[in-house]
Amino acid sequence: MDPNVPLIERVRFLGIYSNNMDEFYRVRVANVRRMMLLKKQRVHGFEGTAEDLYKTIREIVLQQQVKFEETFVVLVEELRKNNIHLINEKQVEDSQVSHLSDFFHSELKHEIFPIVLDKKRDFPKLRDYAIYLAVKMLCSHGKIRYALIQIPGDLSRFVVINREEKSFIILIDDIIRTHLKEIFSIFEPHEISAYTFKFTRDAELDIDDDLSTNFIQKIEHSLKERKKGAPVRFVYDSQMPDDLLHFLLQSLHLKKGLNTIPGGRYHNFKDFISFPKFNNPDFLYAPQPPVIHPDLEHPHGIIPTVLKKDVLLHFPYQRFDYVTDLLREAALDPKVKSVKINIYRIARNSDIMNAILSAAFNGKEVVVVMELQARFDEQNNLYWANRLKEFGVKVIYGVPNMKVHSKLLQITRMNRTKEQLITYVGTGNFNEKTSRIYSDMCLLTSNTQVSQEVRKVFRLLENNLERPAFRTLLVSPFNTRRKILALINREIEHAKKGKFAGMRIKLNNLTDPEIIEKLYQASKAGVKIDMIIRGICCLIPGQKGLSENITVISIVDRYLEHGRFMIFQNDGNPTYIITSADFMERNLDNRIEVGVQVSDVFIQQELDLLFDYQWRGSVKARLISADFLNSYHKRDLPPFHAQMEIYQHFKWLAEGSVDQE
Repeated sequence: MDPNVPLIERVRFLGIYSNNMDEFYRVRVANVRRMMLLKKQRVHGFEGTAEDLYKTIREIVLQQQVKFEETFVVLVEELRKNNIHLINEKQVEDSQVSHLSDFFHSELKHEIFPIVLDKKRDFPKLRDYAIYLAVKMLCSHGKIRYALIQIPGDLSRFVVINREEKSFIILIDDIIRTHLKEIFSIFEPHEISAYTFKFTRDAELDIDDDLSTNFIQKIEHSLKERKKGAPVRFVYDSQMPDDLLHFLLQSLHLKKGLNTIPGGRYHNFKDFISFPKFNNPDFLYAPQPPVIHPDLEHPHGIIPTVLKKDVLLHFPYQRFDYVTDLLREAALDPKVKSVKINIYRIARNSDIMNAILSAAFNGKEVVVVMELQARFDEQNNLYWANRLKEFGVKVIYGVPNMKVHSKLLQITRMNRTKEQLITYVGTGNFNEKTSRIYSDMCLLTSNTQVSQEVRKVFRLLENNLERPAFRTLLVSPFNTRRKILALINREIEHAKKGKFAGMRIKLNNLTDPEIIEKLYQASKAGVKIDMIIRGICCLIPGQKGLSENITVISIVDRYLEHGRFMIFQNDGNPTYIITSADFMERNLDNRIEVGVQVSDVFIQQELDLLFDYQWRGSVKARLISADFLNSYHKRDLPPFHAQMEIYQHFKWLAEGSVDQE
């Protein structure tokens, strides 16, 4: 809704919102539905039953749906002012008919497979990633027929027609609408119309306890069962005739009410993430190609640099290619004996995985800990797990009943008789695609204590027997909660003694009740707490007598703020931590997560600077408040666009290193 965001980016954010809402229903709302079926009366953190919560969610979603539709109308008008006209089948000009007809017959016709609906036949199985046109036909003798058409998912949803200085854009939904009589000509319909709807299923994987099947078989079976998941949402065009709506709901065993969300003409707005560019640079964010890291441009490679000093990489501002380059180096280096990595989400066409395979081809011992329960990436992770095993890579499928969410890589090298460990501890996935849009960081180090403790984590993942002690690392579920609470308690003690006490914390989500209570306790003791929480924040800041020393902002901007780090002031001798864990019960108690204390003084200064820049943000930073307004964080200072300023900082460092050369 922000007019300062480039126009096409605003349209694409509608797609991001829609995609997030789909996942919210498939996971979170589906879980509430399960609680309803279990007749669980109390919902932790909510005053009411699971059914009450379900109704409250629906009310809020309906309010957001209205705002969403209003925003879409505004953006369509903005596009029109820029000579881009979003048209439907009723607005097609005579000069455009031939072009659209050619497109339908050459590209679209053979991609659609209409299904005539009949009460005597079973209703077809619907895919919850798809969008459908529900068709109503009035045929001869007054007979009414219904049909379904699935909108093809392999084609772009948008067709652009350029005419002189104007561009016209039409969705393939509407191109299909213009040809409905042709598609169903066998019925000779007098009247025919179509209305979009989409269908969302419970996406939870139910993994049974059958001891006769292995874990991969259980995952594969669960993925198949996911396609049959119970319905949690039916979103439909509010103009759909009542008889057609009733037929669909009855066929899907739904009732109008809790599960149904009336909306506008178009659904599956996630496709708008790929809205056309129209070759106008003003419509998009200015290009920000990743810059070099001055320390990693060594002519002899990355490994010699990391053996001498710690390096912090910050994506997407700096090149993610360095990670792939490091793996390629390890694959070719005759002194490297082994490569170990743990994978949570990986790109389908992954340079990281190809570099891992290269290490295996070059005779290195390669161990990959592959998390098969990374939600919605299970199929892709299965694909890579099988491919790796084909080429002799040792693949481990995580820890029973616990997701492996840590971001670790370790290379073991022998320099004559001396063992050298090159270690990577990160906040984000080894994923080239998301590294371009997620803000993350990683520490590259050969520090002996850190490296030996990361080795212990890999041993734990490989045999599930060891329960090692960690001094430098924060490893969930073993010591992260205890260490975080101890660090907060230390600040409380400093504050009580009148010493310098404070915390600066940057996370995705803050929901853990025990941590929140401890932060309230710190605030009441006088500890100054600044937090950047991009997503869910269950702590209420700024409440007199409870949290008046706590300020929380959230930055939602061009890049998804995904990096997690903390600075505990400790009376002038700060402790710095980067981690893969949010302050959520699942991250602290039910997943393998790894955080690391940063000891390098220059990297500590870099973390201070990064937090300072984001804390000064006043363009895309919102102040999280008890009234839930979450308005932009306006200050009596010149506007400060944090993400842009951070990029300029890293660009300046890169250009400075080139100038020195």
